[in-house]
Amino acid sequence: MTFGTLTSLFYFLFVVVRVSPWYNPQYFIPIAGMLIGNSMTGITLGVNRLVDGMTTQKALVEAALMLGAHPKVAAKSIINAAFDAAILPTINSMVGMGIVFLPGMMTGQILSGTAPTTAIEYQIAIMLGILGSVALTVIIFVQLGYKTFFNKEAQLVFED
Repeated sequence: MTFGTLTSLFYFLFVVVRVSPWYNPQYFIPIAGMLIGNSMTGITLGVNRLVDGMTTQKALVEAALMLGAHPKVAAKSIINAAFDAAILPTINSMVGMGIVFLPGMMTGQILSGTAPTTAIEYQIAIMLGILGSVALTVIIFVQLGYKTFFNKEAQLVFED
């Protein structure tokens, strides 16, 4: 989780906001909090879907393994479904942003007197940062997580 979140956080602080010093708490704390919170939700959804898929589709995975498929190929549809499930809430938030609901960061900036266009630009930037953070962390967790269901001989090993 650290890699994905820190990558997005530093990109946001150095490239988008260009804050100096980078650890300025005015920017660092709220941005890091949003990225970490959304990444944790994505990881939870992704790992939950991965475990559920590996459990419910055990026969399908074993059949693919018996036909000579590599564990990653045997679990590919489950891995893809886990990623999709993890990223969907973030994409839904991006779709409704500004039309259906006003996100907290944007609302807070507008209420504090910031120009609405500036608030919108920052909100779009943070949503893209959140999407990047969630995507990176979920990819890492799901790609590492599926391997825990297989031993060194590429056999499916987990108890029902």
